[in-house]
Amino acid sequence: MGKAFTCGQCGQSFEVPEAALKKYPGWTPRVCMACRDASPKRGRSKTKTKSSGKAKKKTGRKLTRTASANLSLAQVLESYHEGPVNGLFTDGSAQPNPGPGGWGAVLVRDNQMVAQQYGHEAHTTNNRMELTALIEGFKLVPAGMDVEIYTDSDLCVKTLTQWAIGWKANGWRRKSGPIKNLELVQEAFAFHQQNPNLHLCWIQAHDGSRWNEYADALSTAWARDEL
Repeated sequence: MGKAFTCGQCGQSFEVPEAALKKYPGWTPRVCMACRDASPKRGRSKTKTKSSGKAKKKTGRKLTRTASANLSLAQVLESYHEGPVNGLFTDGSAQPNPGPGGWGAVLVRDNQMVAQQYGHEAHTTNNRMELTALIEGFKLVPAGMDVEIYTDSDLCVKTLTQWAIGWKANGWRRKSGPIKNLELVQEAFAFHQQNPNLHLCWIQAHDGSRWNEYADALSTAWARDEL
């Protein structure tokens, strides 16, 4: 059971589990998960909120982001069947941003979950959770394993593969101002640089990719009664 709220952006009704509301007394959700994920504040490309033809239930009904919001892990596996079947998938979010949030990472081989990890913080940001998901996800990969790392945060991909190289060479400074989440950026960058077998790449958010949806469900597990 949960409590119903009205989204301040799209005007649609959405529900938040009572367990999540009890964890954070006084928290009043202002936007639904669909609008939250479409917001540019999240630092990742989530401009497509309409349903994808790749994501279907067994009945054949297309799942929109609103319909799939807050699915349990079992429901994700039942609902989605497309996308890469090998790799490490990570995701993180805060609702609202900043606000309570979580992160998740899952290592997959031959379409089977090998290892997973997830967590949450009472007050955080989307980008902090995305970086934390990558850092904790890196730790799931056995030493020397050649693996694709999938994240739907374009900001994280560009940070670790392009920008951080120059920031480090410049004493971890940039002309436009302080580097946000510097300690997390440094940790993630060091791990990525020391492990050339980890290939970081961007994946479209909520396009029906099974294991990216699974990582998303791990990142929001703190807001559900059922994992």
